[in-house]
Amino acid sequence: MKTKISRLFLQLMLLAGISISVMSQPAISLIKVIVSPDHKDWTYKVNETARFSVQVLKYGNPVENVTIDYETGPETLPDIKKEGVVLKNGKTEFSGTMKVPGFYRVRVWAVVDGKKYEGLATAGFEPEKIQPTVKDPDDFDSFWSNEITEARKINLDPIITLLPERCTSETNVYHISFQNNSWGSRIYGILAIPKEPGKYPAILRVPGAGIRPYYGDIRLASQGFITLEIGIHGIPVNLDPQVYSNLNGGALAGYNTIRMNDRNTHYYKRVYLGCVRAVDFIYTLPEFNGTDVAVTGGSQGGALTIVTAGLDKRIKYMASMYPALCDHSGYLNKRAGGWPHYFRNTEPKPREVETLGYYDVVNFARRVTVTGYYTWGFNDLTCPPTSMYSAYNVINAPKELYLFQETGHWTFPEQTEALNNWLVKKLKDQ
Repeated sequence: MKTKISRLFLQLMLLAGISISVMSQPAISLIKVIVSPDHKDWTYKVNETARFSVQVLKYGNPVENVTIDYETGPETLPDIKKEGVVLKNGKTEFSGTMKVPGFYRVRVWAVVDGKKYEGLATAGFEPEKIQPTVKDPDDFDSFWSNEITEARKINLDPIITLLPERCTSETNVYHISFQNNSWGSRIYGILAIPKEPGKYPAILRVPGAGIRPYYGDIRLASQGFITLEIGIHGIPVNLDPQVYSNLNGGALAGYNTIRMNDRNTHYYKRVYLGCVRAVDFIYTLPEFNGTDVAVTGGSQGGALTIVTAGLDKRIKYMASMYPALCDHSGYLNKRAGGWPHYFRNTEPKPREVETLGYYDVVNFARRVTVTGYYTWGFNDLTCPPTSMYSAYNVINAPKELYLFQETGHWTFPEQTEALNNWLVKKLKDQ
């Protein structure tokens, strides 16, 4: 029976790995819509003209008399839209510019045999000069300091359960939980610890948006690290997938907007505090070396990486991929704001702008003091690059930005590998 369960688990893990790889990079399609800026680095000076060539290809050759729809203009706020344009030789050109630092995007859909195929490219105009629009609350530091102090009055009460079917010859794997910022509110996760006796550095993995099970980072644990991958919703992370699907469509639907008009009860309050409590938990582990802990994640996890480093000075290194939750008020200033795009299509309700100032990643970025690795692309439709640069540009700590201009809300395998190698090198060199 145990062998059957182990085999089933390995099959599920394999399927999960396949699913993740499929989602992390767009699939190759029969028709390719290629949009190419005329600067190799996709970067321009303000008021300079960016020229974009567009090709619609099938088997590497132009599709004649293809019909396209397109939109051009500042990212997420295009000012030119046209449909039903016929390209006799499958090619065309566009041009655009920006009068202020920001991003200009050309997005094209080709219609072939009744099916749409998309291509896009985004030119950056002096993005290193982009500044945030969000205000920094005067009592930001005291608010979060008090909240952390209050949360720590609650005993962690850790529960650690070995998962024999997930363990390897090198690594023990556990389902864990600990108390967060109020009695009965717990953070759950998957902990992986090397079996070889010793003291190890730790890596905290914080999650992207959504509600799902987690499997932990066993690969990095096998290289000599304690790894802790947490969920943020106060539910076990090893349940039947249907449970998460039900919550996603029910009680936790739109969780990122819950009580966003009250800084004391906004959903992300328990999330941000839970990240700090995760570091508290790591410090209780006898296998932890007591000094070296890093935090990493992508999208919402990229945001939580910056938040955790901004709140907790015990973090030694951080690595953030395409961070969300940056500069929400951008849309109120006629430019792109960060995911989840609170004000893109609706006007703010009373107190929402003020409340979100306490949760905007930009204001945590201002307080980061540790060395950080950052990576994203210009074509991100989920986390607009303007919003990400709004946070990055206010960071005064040592930082490295690795651009993969073509990427959207996904990464090349080489991109993820480079980030992990950076973390490993930093922690191993201690």
